[in-house]
Amino acid sequence: MTAEDTLSNVEKALDEIRPFLISDGGNIKLLSIENNIVKVQLEGACNGCSVNQMTLKNGVEATIKKYAPQIEEVINVT
Repeated sequence: MTAEDTLSNVEKALDEIRPFLISDGGNIKLLSIENNIVKVQLEGACNGCSVNQMTLKNGVEATIKKYAPQIEEVINVT
């Protein structure tokens, strides 16, 4: 799989997740993909939310891995 394929699949995953984050007053921005590690930035209400680590691992990371199984981890950069 090429880097472009990976980027496309990660973007598709984020597009699937984004409406749920927006409905809670937040959003997510893709910063980079390096060595199968995705760096994102949670925005708005998601930034300071007490459950954002759970959202990141159970929601965002799980969905990204569904689209791009080679991704090893998703990290929130503040």
